[in-house]
Amino acid sequence: MDILKVIFLGGVGEIGKNITAFEYKDDIIIVDCGSAFPNIDMPGVDLVIPDVSYLTENINKIRGIFITHGHEDHIGGLPYILKQLDAPIYASNLTLALLEHKFKEHKLENVKVNVVKKHSVIKAGAFSVEFIKVSHSISGSFSLFIQCPAATVYHTGDFKIDYAPIDGDMIDLPRIAEIGKKGVTLMLAESTNIERAGYSMSESTVGKSLNSIFAQNIGRRLIVATFASNIHRIQQIIDLAEKYGRKVAFSGRSMFNVMEAAFRIGEIKYDKNNIVDIEKTKRLDASNLVIITTGSQGEPMSALTRMAAGEFNKVVITDRDTIIISASPIPGNEKLVYNVINNLYQKGAKVIYESLADVHVSGHAFREELKLIYLLAKPKYFIPVHGEIRHLKQHMEMVQELGHKPQNMLMAEIGNKIEVSRKTFRKADNVTAGNILVDGAGIGDVGAEVLRDRKHLSEDGVLLVIMGIAQGGTVSSTDIITRGFIYAKESTELIEEIKQVSINSINGIDLKVSVDRDILKNNIRKNLRNFLNKKIKRSPMILPIIIEN
Repeated sequence: MDILKVIFLGGVGEIGKNITAFEYKDDIIIVDCGSAFPNIDMPGVDLVIPDVSYLTENINKIRGIFITHGHEDHIGGLPYILKQLDAPIYASNLTLALLEHKFKEHKLENVKVNVVKKHSVIKAGAFSVEFIKVSHSISGSFSLFIQCPAATVYHTGDFKIDYAPIDGDMIDLPRIAEIGKKGVTLMLAESTNIERAGYSMSESTVGKSLNSIFAQNIGRRLIVATFASNIHRIQQIIDLAEKYGRKVAFSGRSMFNVMEAAFRIGEIKYDKNNIVDIEKTKRLDASNLVIITTGSQGEPMSALTRMAAGEFNKVVITDRDTIIISASPIPGNEKLVYNVINNLYQKGAKVIYESLADVHVSGHAFREELKLIYLLAKPKYFIPVHGEIRHLKQHMEMVQELGHKPQNMLMAEIGNKIEVSRKTFRKADNVTAGNILVDGAGIGDVGAEVLRDRKHLSEDGVLLVIMGIAQGGTVSSTDIITRGFIYAKESTELIEEIKQVSINSINGIDLKVSVDRDILKNNIRKNLRNFLNKKIKRSPMILPIIIEN
């Protein structure tokens, strides 16, 4: 029997790191390859990318990588994965322009890239993949209609239904309805905003709200923080700056990169004479300036966060500034964002954010939009994706209310392989999948043991015991060094006790004979751990070092 295997390597049970593989006989195609933010249990980790062991094991079957849009949770893992997989990439012009910067940074050459447009149909082995226009918070976003002999799949990608899009190009609802009439075997639908009732607001709503803010803040400098990838939002800000006679400056590395890429391919339009270097803004009348910056999520090293902390010498916040945070906090970032807002208020600035005005709209479909897409596609089988467990569960409950049979839907987990045909819908054996952690040193060097050590160090500090052993087999010196544990100068009594416990740990052992130094270190470590736990209820990482003089 012909079977399509749908393999979930990321993006289910979590926000971010979206990647799904589709396998039919000797052909595999990959949809998206994103990254995710590290969580609080991952100290020192910069990025989380998917484990693609299954794909590297089946590298000869891979026919292409199909990208729905250019957000980091859909493309962030690609530069790392392409070092292991050599496969052609199919994506919109803007997505490929954004990837070009990443490829240069990672010194990737000769990557096979192919520009697609709405209605593009790509043949990849036994698969046919059609790109269908959708609205989202970044240009060049698509859903995918995937066909193979065993089944047809409609993958929504990230989308919303915007009846008044900034570029005038609406989501292709007629085409989605058409494939629904032809028959969709399986639908994979994003679930990000399943908890939000009704319909999302149009991006043009933000433009009207921003226009009012521009009009009400004549004579004040405007600083707008938003996602660098939200081209339509930035276009509206640039247009308003021109309307109100203001120059525009871009701030933040990702903002520079995206603006450069988008301008080069015509996705964003502005008069170059109206753009000024952020370095030169101090010479300008602040009332005639708009700064468009990164940092809407309170990222520690972002431009807005440094402005708020007074650590950004190019821009000094004063009581003549109005700051607009044109984004909503990503779950988990709330504290960071509100810390920045508080710091800005403390410097006398006026701050406008989502709670106070319509300065942001979501790029993800609300509940009624998700219902509409489901009813247009009319799939036989249904799997919710792009969400945490609660999102996926609620999405399944919603489509069941619309009449979908419970036995014809399931909640996937990372590593699941789902077998699909027109008469088959079942979970098969799992594949190797999970997280690969990336830090400044590179990829894959941060394992569970390293994370455990980092967490231990961050919570309890470190205690170094350096013991010198003379040639006669006696302890000649004992030095104690602490970091993040106690302040040695104020704890001399405790330090002396630590020294004595360390010496006692090797007393009675004949150091003249050859003794395994690991045995000595373990003795010291064990006795100090017991002593400190009883004495001060602390458990620092203990590192004994034995030096033979």
